[in-house]
Amino acid sequence: MREVEIRDGSIRLGQLLKLAGVAEHGADAKALLEEGEVRVNDAVETRRGRQVGPGDLVSLGEDVIQVVGEE
Repeated sequence: MREVEIRDGSIRLGQLLKLAGVAEHGADAKALLEEGEVRVNDAVETRRGRQVGPGDLVSLGEDVIQVVGEE
C-alpha cells in the first residue's frame, strides 16, 4: 500500500488516478473505470467524478492507494 496526499478535503477519482501515476491522461482513467478495474473501499467504482478523501482506499489489482490529507 502506498499513500497519496491530497491538498483539499476531497478529490475526484479520475484526478487521483492521474496524481498517483496510475493513469497518464483522463481518458486512461476513464477506460480503467469503465472496465471495472478500480475499487474504492472494496466496491467497484465506475464514476470518474466520484469524490474520495482521506481514509479512502483505492485499488487496481494489487496496487492499493490510501488517500491522506495534508499534515
